[in-house]
This record gives sequence, C-alpha cells and structure tokens, in this order.
Amino acid sequence: MPEFFVSELNLHCFRSHLAGRVAAGGRPVVLCGENGSGKTSVLEAVSLFSPGRGLRGAAPEEISRSPELAGWKVDGELSAAGRAIPLETLHAGGSGRQVRIAGKPASQLELGRIIRILWLAPAMDRLWTDGADGRRRFLDRAAMSFFPSHPSDVTGYEKSMRERNRLFRERIENDDWLNALEARMAEHGARVNASRSSTLDRLSRESAEADTPFPAARLELRGSDESVVGNSESAEELAAAFRSGRARDRAAGRALSGPHRADIHSVYEDRGVEARKCSTGEQKALLISLVLANARAIARELGGAPVLLLDEIAAHLDESRRRDLFEEIRSIDAQVWMTGTDAGLFDGFTPDAVRAELVQKNGCSEIRLRQ
Repeated sequence: MPEFFVSELNLHCFRSHLAGRVAAGGRPVVLCGENGSGKTSVLEAVSLFSPGRGLRGAAPEEISRSPELAGWKVDGELSAAGRAIPLETLHAGGSGRQVRIAGKPASQLELGRIIRILWLAPAMDRLWTDGADGRRRFLDRAAMSFFPSHPSDVTGYEKSMRERNRLFRERIENDDWLNALEARMAEHGARVNASRSSTLDRLSRESAEADTPFPAARLELRGSDESVVGNSESAEELAAAFRSGRARDRAAGRALSGPHRADIHSVYEDRGVEARKCSTGEQKALLISLVLANARAIARELGGAPVLLLDEIAAHLDESRRRDLFEEIRSIDAQVWMTGTDAGLFDGFTPDAVRAELVQKNGCSEIRLRQ
C-alpha cells in the first residue's frame, strides 16, 4: 500500500462532469473512454489537490461546467502516512479558488505540505522543443515537490519584477523605490535559483543512478546570459547585478535577465545528444524518465512516493516500453491514475487497479466502474 494516495474523489459541476465519484482506496486507477469523454478532467481534479492551476493550467473560472457556470467543487479524502485527511477545493465566483483541509480554510501552499502530486500530459511532449517558459514551469513544479515554499518565492520575485518594470515604463526615476524592489527581487530570486538548482541535482542523480530501462538525463540550469544574474544563489550578487543592469532594463522597459529567463539544458546521457535534437520517441522517454526520477527522489526523502497522474501515457509507447513503465510504477510503490482510449493497453498492468469507463450521455460525463 502506498504511503500517500487519494482514497476518494468527488466531482461537482467540474468540466463536463455534473457529478462523479471514484473510491480508490490505495489502489491505482485506470480510466478509459473515447476522446472527449472526460478522462483528463478526472486527472485535472486530482491535480487540484496540489498548489497551482493543475494539470491543464486553467484559471478557476474556466473549469465550471457549461452551461450552468455556477462554480465547481472537488472534494475527497487523502491518506498521508496513515492519516486520513478530508480535503475540499472549489471556485464559487470571485477571484481564486478556495481550499479547506479537514473542514478548515487553508492556503494552497498547505496542500503541498500534505501530499505530492506529479503529472505527465500530452501537452508536455514538446517540452524540449518549445520555449523556455514551459521548461521553467516543469522545473518549478518539480522544485515545489521538494520545497513547498518555492511557489511563494517565484510569486514574490515576479511581483517585485512587474512593479520594477512598471516604474521603467512610466519613467519614474526613484532610486530608493528601485533599490527596495531590486532587493526583494534578489531575496526571492536567490531562493528560486537555489531550489531549482537543487532540484536539478536531485533529478540528475536519480536519473543516473537508478536501475531503469529509461534513459538518463544530464541536467543543468542556465541563465539568460553569461552574467551571474541568471542563476546566482546569492541575494547580494543578484541585487548588485540588477542595479548594474538598471539602465539597460530601463531602456527596454523590462528586466532583460534574471531567474525569469532561466532555462533547463538537458542531454540524453548515453548518446551525448541535447534533448531538443533527439527523436520524438527519445524525447518522450526522457520526459518519462525525469518524472519517474522525481517520484523516486520524493520517495527517498519523504518515505513515500507521490501520486502520479499519467494522461494518455500508453498511447505512444510500444509494448516493451509499456511493460517497463508499469514495472517502474510498481517498484516506486506510487498510486497512479492513468487514462487511455484503449483499455487493452493496460492489460499488463496490476489486476487490483480500479478500472472505469467514461462515457458522454446527454452532455454529461459519466464514470462507470468496471466489475
């Protein structure tokens, strides 16, 4: 039995689901159905038991079921190291989403201190070829799994940077104000860089040392340029770099370098080839490898693996790769929630999984558990 898992999930007016329930206990969950049947929405609901915008990156107001648009709610129960924890997250209009843990209002950051949830979705397949923004988001989610306060540092850095940019655009020359903003940027930015760097070290080490058929990746955090401002873990160095770059940034109306411009440099270790130059299949294997490395590292540090959400994971893997993946999941002892259009792709997976078919009926998604 995994140490951390979602034992029960309930959906209310969530995407195409008017109502839905999955009682999993500590078992893995396999959801199958046609495209558009609501499979990914179930995984998205589970992902909202962690901080942030979840698997799809959607704003809370985008999730409400149409045409009602009356808000939505996801509730259920988590099990964390033997403790049953009731959890509820919802959006009832206004700004942001609400969280309640054991019936009491809580911040999203508190979710990250209770349970870790990792995911892999088809939209992430272009991680190595698209822009650096997506790779930073991937890295920041991984960093959050080790450092629950990481999102608050990212937010603090970006908030101060936006205010500094505003002063530049409005031609407000107030050195004291700018010094204060740059000091806050540097304080948060140094912690962001430290968390990111430490996370990449963990992933690289797990990727290199694990006895796994998935490829090892060599990872490095790179700044936007060769200056120290890109990846320094010293607040003093960052503050000095921001001050020295003030004239250039003022001319541009925005910060031209800093943690917000960092990127992941990844190499397929066995071949010595950059990830962006690898084949589509190799890139997918590297991505799976990193998610599994993240899960192993969490299990090593916390004594239990995170919940894994794998959307359409088996569709583009051959039979051998699917067997490898299923064996890796079993060895990590993680609760996994997987989706696919073809139930036959999961025949080789553990027989004790909760298996459900999702169908659309009268404009509503239904979750039909299989016996």
